Amino acid sequence: MGAAGSKLEKALGDQFPEGERYFGFENFGNTCYCNSVLQALYFCVPFREQLLEYYTSNKSVADAEENLMSCLADLFSQISSQKKKTGVIAPKRFVQRLKKQNELFRSYMHQDAHEFLNYLLNEVVDILEKEAKATNTEHKTSSSSSSPEKIANGPKAPLANGVHKEPVVTWVHNIFQGILTNETRCLRCETVTARDETFLDLSLDIEQNSSITSCLKNFSSTETLHSEDKFFCDKCCSLQEAQKRMKIKKPPHILVIHLKRFKYMEQLGRYKKLSYRVVFPLELKLSNTVEPYTDVEYSLFAVVVHVGSGPNHGHYVSLVKSHNHWLFFDDENVEMIEESAVQTFFGSSQEYSSNTDHGYILFYESLGPTKHNISLSTKHAAKPPLQKRERELTHGRR
Repeated sequence: MGAAGSKLEKALGDQFPEGERYFGFENFGNTCYCNSVLQALYFCVPFREQLLEYYTSNKSVADAEENLMSCLADLFSQISSQKKKTGVIAPKRFVQRLKKQNELFRSYMHQDAHEFLNYLLNEVVDILEKEAKATNTEHKTSSSSSSPEKIANGPKAPLANGVHKEPVVTWVHNIFQGILTNETRCLRCETVTARDETFLDLSLDIEQNSSITSCLKNFSSTETLHSEDKFFCDKCCSLQEAQKRMKIKKPPHILVIHLKRFKYMEQLGRYKKLSYRVVFPLELKLSNTVEPYTDVEYSLFAVVVHVGSGPNHGHYVSLVKSHNHWLFFDDENVEMIEESAVQTFFGSSQEYSSNTDHGYILFYESLGPTKHNISLSTKHAAKPPLQKRERELTHGRR
C-alpha cells in the first residue's frame, strides 16, 4: 500500500492529524468482516483509549495469559505506535486467536460482521469481569490475612455468603450500554408495568425508502396485545388486553445501530438480503427516549458496509470519520472520501440495482446529556450487568 499510503498523506497534506495513524488490515481469506469492525472500533476514541490503557498496564505482567482482548490491545498498540503515518498491518495474532476460541469463525465462509461485533464485545466484558473478580478476591485475601481481628468479628452473613454482591460494570458498559424500558399498559385497569433491560446495540427492522428516524419510531411504536397474546395483569389477576411499547430509558454514549438487512423468507426457505434504501443522517436526534434524556443528539463516526447481493457471500468495508475527515477502509486499502459520498451507502431504492454497497452497522457518538454520565475510569458500580443478547430484539442472528 506504499502508493496508496503516500496518496492518502498527499491528500491530507498539512491537515494530517498529529499523532493519528491510518493503517489498512491484511485479509487472511474472508476476514473482511473482522477488518471492517476493527477499523470502526479503533476510531471509536473512548474504546481505543481504554484498550491502550489496558495494554500499558498489562504489558509488564510476565505471566499474563493471552486472550482475545490482549491480542486486540496489542494490535491497537501496534497501530498507534507506528513511525509511519499510513501503511498495512497484518492482524494475524488476533485472527488466529479468534478462530482458536470460536469455531464459528474458523471456516473461510462469509461471516456476519454483526455477530462478530457482538461476540467480541461480550468476550471483552467477560475478560474484564473475570479480572475484576480476581482482583477483588486478592484484596479480600490480603486484607483478611493482615487483619485477623476482622475475621473474628466477621462481616454480616449476607455479605460473607456473597448474596449482595454488586455486579461488575466495565468500561465497555460505560461506553456502549444503554437501557430500554418495556412499558405495558393494562386496558382494563390502566396500570402500567415497566421492565428494564440493557443493550449494547439496537437491531432495527427496515423498510424500503425509509430512514433511521422512522425505523426507531417503528421500534418504539405501540403494539396491542389481544386474543392469544393477552397480558397477565397482576392487579386484575387475569389475562387482559394491553398496549405495549419500547422506549430508550438511558441512551448510551456510543449508540450502535444494526440494520436487519438479512431476513428469512418463508416462501424461499432461506435468508435474503434487503437492499432497501435507509437514510442514516450524519447528525441523529433520538426522540423515543424518556426524561431526562429527551432529544439526545448523536454524530455518525463509522459505518460498516455490506457489499453484495446475498447473505452468504459478499464483502465488508468501513467508512470512518476521523478529525473531521471521512476515510474509506477496504482491507489493505485506505483512501479519503468526501462527506457527500456517505449517502451512496444508504441502499437501493429499487430491488434490482447495480449498487450493492449498503450500510449495515452504524456507530454514533453522543453530543449531549449522556456525556456527563460516562465515567470511563469507573470499573465498578451498582448497575445492571451486560445481558448476553440472544433475543431478536437486540441480536439479529442469521
